[in-house]
Amino acid sequence: MGEMIDVARSSVQTWQSDQMGHMNVQFYMEHATQGLAALGVHLGLGPRFVAAEQARLIARDHHVRFLREQRPGAPFTIRAGILGVTDFGLRVYEEMWNTVSGEVAATFAADVELLDEDSREVKPLPAKAKAAAKNLIVELPAHGAPRGLTLYAPRPAPKLADAKQLVFTWQGEIQPEQCDTQGYLIARHFMGIVSDSIPNLLGQLQGDDRSKNARVGGAALEYRFHYHRFPRAGDVLTLRSGLKEVGPKTYVWCHWLFDLERGDAIATAEAVAIALDLEARKAIPIPEDMRRKLEEHVVPGLSV
Repeated sequence: MGEMIDVARSSVQTWQSDQMGHMNVQFYMEHATQGLAALGVHLGLGPRFVAAEQARLIARDHHVRFLREQRPGAPFTIRAGILGVTDFGLRVYEEMWNTVSGEVAATFAADVELLDEDSREVKPLPAKAKAAAKNLIVELPAHGAPRGLTLYAPRPAPKLADAKQLVFTWQGEIQPEQCDTQGYLIARHFMGIVSDSIPNLLGQLQGDDRSKNARVGGAALEYRFHYHRFPRAGDVLTLRSGLKEVGPKTYVWCHWLFDLERGDAIATAEAVAIALDLEARKAIPIPEDMRRKLEEHVVPGLSV
């Protein structure tokens, strides 16, 4: 077994924080994506390879766990290793840890492929890259394993017409600044769209206006994202969301992101969430009135 290597280092900025007072989930994803680019350098798939071959490592499926909230000023490092190697892809593991305390803040396990930058077609991994990856093989630590979600094979990609029972929570045009140099939406903004939708989702399901509730909020513990295809700047996307299940302390949302014009799925996601006491900064049992409202909206059969 190899050892994980450091692939990113930065700190939490005030402008990366959301209404809960901690770093928003989209920025975790952004830093993990930057770490993946640095990992590519160690595999011989760095910027010079990308420029010559017009191909780069891109995640097709993400499993993310948020273990400790990160607030403005917190310094962090991301380290990475390889969980598995095939001819056409890698299973990559990254974890974010506080540079001072050493505590793990978040983990990311991703199915990654080498994709043509323009067409997004899969390309075989070079032999040297596979050999380098095998030298970085690590075991998945317990804190990076699924806890509230099951990592089953994704369902057939839904159509917008299949989402009639779900709630309309977000819609907008993809802007150039949300995209990479080829004009494709980057991973941060897939997560950002879902994050931005939550106030609308809670408002429609239980009448909760987060701008007027300073005591109780919410936080994500775990996410699964499956990327069906990659939209480009100018595409208009629409999100439909529903409640999969409600437990004693957690609840599971399912989100389906569609191309509004074509009606096909862009991405599907599941998220485990908790109620959060914003003063004590601790998870709390779901308030009973909130539970009753949530249970009324469970949609059977939802999945990624």
